Amino acid sequence: METNHQKILIITAPSGAGKTSITHFLMQEFSELTFSISATTRNARANEIDEKDYYFISTELFKSKIQKKEFAEWEMVYEGKYYGTLKSELKRIWLQNKVPVLDIDVKGALHIQQQYPENTLSIFVEPPSVDELKKRLLSRGTETEESLNARINKASYEIGFKEHFNKIIINNELEKACIQAKEILSEFLKN
Repeated sequence: METNHQKILIITAPSGAGKTSITHFLMQEFSELTFSISATTRNARANEIDEKDYYFISTELFKSKIQKKEFAEWEMVYEGKYYGTLKSELKRIWLQNKVPVLDIDVKGALHIQQQYPENTLSIFVEPPSVDELKKRLLSRGTETEESLNARINKASYEIGFKEHFNKIIINNELEKACIQAKEILSEFLKN
């Protein structure tokens, strides 16, 4: 199913650990990277654009795509909120001779890694502590108390999977974490 040029970069982390910031940094540094747009059933946040940040689709359409096996991976990340990577999205990027960058949750990252084991680099971004993660999520101003608690509980669970990934970066200071990610990715792209 895959060839040598069909590499994948996975960046995964608990929500709020900094994976999106690191992803944006790497996208600016490496022209061969292209953001793999995930599909989701959640509503767009104020600053998000359909078909740029996510493919925002209905739950019915998402479930239809699951039945048709159109996803490389998918999860119900939070109750009633589905996220997934479309196989067509990976193919679109590979046809451009680019490397798809998947900024996805831990379970999804594990599934992609299992399906494409040879040419995948997976980086787990770990927060310095759960308390720091809570502060970061609160500073977003997008969380209710209920959603914050759900994210913190999920983060604690996800951190337990960090050893399943190729590399772990502790994001204590974003600039240092970005530089570390750049060094890791440079080595991966050489091969």
